[in-house]
Amino acid sequence: MMPTHNAFLVAQWIAIIFTALTLTALVYSIFVFRAARAYTRSLHLPLPAFYPAVTILKPVKGVDPEMYEAFASHCRQDYPGEVEILFGAGSMDDPAVELIQRLQREFPQRNIRLLLCPQVLGANGKVSNLVAMVAEARYHHLLINDSDIRVSPRYLRNVMPAFATPGDTGKPVGMVTALYRGRAHGTLGSRLEALGISTDFMPGVLTARWLERGVHFGLGSTLAITREALDAIGGLRPLVDHLADDYELGARIFQAGYRIELGREIVETSIPAYTFSQFFAHQLRWARGVRDSRPLGYFGLLMTFGLPWALANVIASAASLDSIALFSVMLCVRIAMALSVGVGLLGDRGTLRDLWLLPLRDLVALAVWFWSFADDAVVWRGERFHLCAGKLVRQEK
Repeated sequence: MMPTHNAFLVAQWIAIIFTALTLTALVYSIFVFRAARAYTRSLHLPLPAFYPAVTILKPVKGVDPEMYEAFASHCRQDYPGEVEILFGAGSMDDPAVELIQRLQREFPQRNIRLLLCPQVLGANGKVSNLVAMVAEARYHHLLINDSDIRVSPRYLRNVMPAFATPGDTGKPVGMVTALYRGRAHGTLGSRLEALGISTDFMPGVLTARWLERGVHFGLGSTLAITREALDAIGGLRPLVDHLADDYELGARIFQAGYRIELGREIVETSIPAYTFSQFFAHQLRWARGVRDSRPLGYFGLLMTFGLPWALANVIASAASLDSIALFSVMLCVRIAMALSVGVGLLGDRGTLRDLWLLPLRDLVALAVWFWSFADDAVVWRGERFHLCAGKLVRQEK
């Protein structure tokens, strides 16, 4: 009888642990709702009439889904200030060059320039391009975003005035970044990734902003910066080997004594038609990048996987009524969070369509979290690297 008794005690303790993790996730959900409400309130504050001249920097390599429409959205800006759009390609043979030349023909009224950036300064080719592009940019304010980012005609009106917003700390604004949603392209992997952005990653960004009383990092969807702030951190060259260059850029600007604002624009990124294995590999690369850049925050993600913990609690408790009730509560709260942030705040219609995939997406996210500790290897642009203190180190063949 003793082994049976011991097994029962072990099962009880496991159930207690899973119950505690589920309850912690419920508390985290309350934080998400509070954080989303705080951001929503900030949207009603008046913006100053500040429209500085700005150079938009768009490094390119290859062609992403719907990339031309994303480019064109930057040319349709309703913005009083001067704007130039500077593209940087590593080679004139890059297929993106043809799209840029088409853009120049279709928007002759816009100041659009293509810069050849053949010099490779480090493992991160995008940052190598940006180093050359910053040197050619005409204006004091710079705005960097990924090649697949699509924006509204009021994008610059919603981003640039944030540089003139007053703050409680007295620190000048050195960066403005932006939330984003994903546009999926049919496949299960693409839909799971878009769902994760709207229902997990963006809620996490909002919660970090609320708990830390501000944003202390950057998002690649929008990295609007001043030259003054960029010079204060030694420019972009120190980031040429970093995987999470957007996060690192924002973190360094914050550490240099500047404020980072979260703009009012919700931009959209195009998610490739990933197979499930490609989706998992992309999530794993992202997870290891976050783990290496923000280790404490990444470990804290363990407390956010409410649905998987609640399901595990049902299994460990042999489907007791209490465990089923807790799972039901967690499921309802998780759906409410997805609808509140994903649909209500981000305007992501795909979240409503793919809501039934939420349990699968959360289970995969937990698996990725555990698997991220198995190794330091990442595959990026077809090459294999090791991560070391946030930097990409090429593996020897």
